[in-house]
Amino acid sequence: MFSRFWSQTAGGLPRVFWTLWSAILVNRVGAFGMLFLPLYLSTGRGLSLTAAGLVTAGYGIGGAGGSLIGGVLADSWGRRATMVTANGIAAALMLALAFAQPLWLIAGLTLFIGIFHSMPGPATVAAIIDIVPEESRARAFNLQFWAFNLGMAIASALAGVIAEAGFFLLFALDAATTAITAYVLYRYVPETLMLRQGRPSRPWATRPWPARPIGSRPHPASGQVKRSATPGGLGTALTDPIFMVFVGLTFIAAILNSQTSILQLAMDSDGLPPAAYGVVAAVPGLLIVLGQLFVPRLIQGRLKGRVLALSLAVSGIGYFTLTFADVFGAYLMAAAIWTIGSMLAAPPNAEVIAELAPARLRARYQAVFFLTFPAAGFVAPAVGGWSLEHLGDVHWVVIGTVGLAAAAGHLLASRPRERRVARLLASPAILPNNATV
Repeated sequence: MFSRFWSQTAGGLPRVFWTLWSAILVNRVGAFGMLFLPLYLSTGRGLSLTAAGLVTAGYGIGGAGGSLIGGVLADSWGRRATMVTANGIAAALMLALAFAQPLWLIAGLTLFIGIFHSMPGPATVAAIIDIVPEESRARAFNLQFWAFNLGMAIASALAGVIAEAGFFLLFALDAATTAITAYVLYRYVPETLMLRQGRPSRPWATRPWPARPIGSRPHPASGQVKRSATPGGLGTALTDPIFMVFVGLTFIAAILNSQTSILQLAMDSDGLPPAAYGVVAAVPGLLIVLGQLFVPRLIQGRLKGRVLALSLAVSGIGYFTLTFADVFGAYLMAAAIWTIGSMLAAPPNAEVIAELAPARLRARYQAVFFLTFPAAGFVAPAVGGWSLEHLGDVHWVVIGTVGLAAAAGHLLASRPRERRVARLLASPAILPNNATV
């Protein structure tokens, strides 16, 4: 039974994939610094909640730029070079943050750490696509997602205990694990960009790389793909009204999921120690690791719009319950509720993007979609710090109401989206010949 389970979930993947997987896990296990930055700024440096939120928001701004920069470098300079350089610089910046004293320096370091923390993401995904055969990529990305959340769960549990020993140790250990990640990637991961350029495959690949370029398959909702002379690019995604409504609703979901930076400030005001926040912050990762594999079967056959609406409604209710939370158990229960909501959203989100994005513009549609997360990472702490300081527990009423409103938005938006998908199923997709940014 175990051998069958292993074969279906992890068997047959290249050795280099497992090196990347291990690097992701090590990096996430040591991701302590940014997790407790708001608390460090408010208690360790004496900043107001509003100021702490604004400084933390710089990490989100840097993340948005870092994702775009990392994607460009990964396709031009190389996957390995981008991952190694970004992790190495991030380690140095994190160590500098441990010693930083002036507020302007802390704010600047936070911004640049956001950039270099986000840069390896596109390169990692591209490297996995390079080395893993197409039929195994779904399993590979599922394992990548699992490693990321397992690492974050461990980091959240450990960070609270480490923070009580001192914030310096928190940043120093983060820098050390990031440096170890850079070394592992430098020492054991070869450059994989050459595989996409049609050069001979290397022993780390499980089979010769196909001549057909990635992303050249027909749209999943169509048969033979026709091409037109109409150019396309990021503007095509940004002016696609049905897609942008979906992106807007995803942004609201990301705002809800980014409330963890405000949560630690609320728990601190209730007199709970950092270790308590660490345990609460570990709940999402643990639940995802234990239960995410069962979600596809649970929602199979149900309309994606309704699943996404349910997801946001459950998340909104989870955050709304924080209005009445003032003890550890209440925070723990609320975290479990909103995590279940976020787990429901993962499969339909991926399916909606696959349905709406033309085959030759999938990367650009993905880029627009993923920018919602660093954008939320900026807005949530920037506005949330002020909101919690001036509104108190009413802040959570607002967050819960926004989640319920977005749930209604998904119900309204799903019908035109389903009609468009039905039209794509009924007729060949029209794709641009020379898609450009």
